[in-house]
Amino acid sequence: MAQREAAVQLDNYPVSIRRMTEHDLLEVVEIEQTCGLSPWGWEAYHAELAQGSAIMFVALASPELAEDGHALAGYIVARVISDELHVNNVAVRPRVRRHRIGTELLHAVLRHGAALGSQAAWLEVRAGNRAAQRLYESCCFQVVGRRRNYYSFPVEDALIMNAPVGPLP
Repeated sequence: MAQREAAVQLDNYPVSIRRMTEHDLLEVVEIEQTCGLSPWGWEAYHAELAQGSAIMFVALASPELAEDGHALAGYIVARVISDELHVNNVAVRPRVRRHRIGTELLHAVLRHGAALGSQAAWLEVRAGNRAAQRLYESCCFQVVGRRRNYYSFPVEDALIMNAPVGPLP
């Protein structure tokens, strides 16, 4: 299914959401490292892109708002397995957080998952990451379980969150 670029105005912070490309990977990995996510690294993102079955979007900042030549404000990676959408990674550059960029990325992937037949969305989030949990809750996710010692560096539990896929708030 083709996904066209969608320009979105977010709290006076113009961004556009589009499919991730190989040219985005260096910035994606840099954002991943800046945000302290469990590391995937360039090879893993490249493999996901090459496979073609993952849903991978980036949020691009307008040129005047790009930080030090970095065009990407954030990204999201997900995959549809059977009728479930699994959200793997969501990250937004720290200096542009709280402008609804994460929300728009999540909405884009939920819409795409719904178009591919997903009935529910799933994700894991660090138990101590309240900001991410609030983002997911704003998109109708609810905590349904816990995975003990799921994350490393540092070791931390994961909360399992689930949401129906359908019309978004």
